[in-house]
Amino acid sequence: MSKVAIKGATTGTGVFTLESPATNTDRTLVLPDEAGTIITTAGVPASAMPAGSVLQVVQITSTTTAATASPTMIATGIGATITPTSVSSKILVMIQTSLSGTTGIGISIARGETIIWNPMVSDENGFYGALYNDSVTRALSNMQYLDSPATTSATTYNLYFAARSVTGTINPNDSTTGGTCIILMEIAG
Repeated sequence: MSKVAIKGATTGTGVFTLESPATNTDRTLVLPDEAGTIITTAGVPASAMPAGSVLQVVQITSTTTAATASPTMIATGIGATITPTSVSSKILVMIQTSLSGTTGIGISIARGETIIWNPMVSDENGFYGALYNDSVTRALSNMQYLDSPATTSATTYNLYFAARSVTGTINPNDSTTGGTCIILMEIAG
């Protein structure tokens, strides 16, 4: 027969009490045959969560308007910051933004000022809402990227954009489009 041992810590002066609930029913608590952490109402520490678990979520929304006619990526001034709990964590970056322009706009994701995801592959591809006439198009654009920042310092993810030959606008200031939403999810590594 297996034995159960309750071992007190060699330091500390507090008293740890095991208390049964008031019940008229016999109950059995079966312990797992493995080492680990018991989940309590206080929650599970991030360090005990299995790989792939969501550790925290940050969301920002913005209606800040930015415009450019440059084919080179520039900052929109829209970003969100998260402080990872572990250097092994990954950050899932999800961005939805509203765009307007006549010949297309491209967006990318930057960690700080360094672009880490840019789906534009040429002047003709990778631009969202591209039109080849004089009418203005408005569209919602979505982007996702899984980053490995390898830090526990506050990390900011910024939305960058570019336009092909004529002015493109992020969050155009009218009633037909929405704003920008950035969601950052820390995923246990």
